[in-house]
Amino acid sequence: MSLDEKFWNDKYENNDIKWDLKSPSQPLKEYIDQLQNKDLKILIPGCGNAYEAEYLLEKGFKNIVLVDISEVVVQQLKQKFRNNNHITILHQDFFTLKNQFDLILEQTFFCALNPNLRIAYVQQMHRLLSENGKLVGVLFNRQFNNIKPPYGGHLEEYKLYFKEFFILEKMEECYNSILPRKGTELFIHLLKK
Repeated sequence: MSLDEKFWNDKYENNDIKWDLKSPSQPLKEYIDQLQNKDLKILIPGCGNAYEAEYLLEKGFKNIVLVDISEVVVQQLKQKFRNNNHITILHQDFFTLKNQFDLILEQTFFCALNPNLRIAYVQQMHRLLSENGKLVGVLFNRQFNNIKPPYGGHLEEYKLYFKEFFILEKMEECYNSILPRKGTELFIHLLKK
């Protein structure tokens, strides 16, 4: 199955977005609440409807970049944030990004990628982070046995992927997942090596 732009455009055009929480992820929301530096350059890859970006703006963050491969969702976001100069929205493949960021927020992007791209994902995250940059977010800690997204995984697998490029400051079960996802999510807080 090709997880290309057409695949994701079809999902948004048909409102086939069962993963969409309609609000920021609780673990990420609580993490954002602890951040003091409002000038951090923040990336949200595979941003979808970008609820975390809305929350960052509410909290006074000024340098947010969103990227998504779906032209449909990018156009919706450009309309939604049209009067805000603190946010940049890119219609682009994550793997072609060249910028550097202080913080990258992961929310349902990793699980949406074909699993054969996981090592490339880790390497690209490492490239995109500035010195002392952080990758923070939520990964599924369960198997879905799907032939399409979401793709699951487990803690030990993730450690193998990330340990070469990141200091694993935190990789543990979320204590604050929403009820339907309780016990199936890991919170990650990784520091670029």
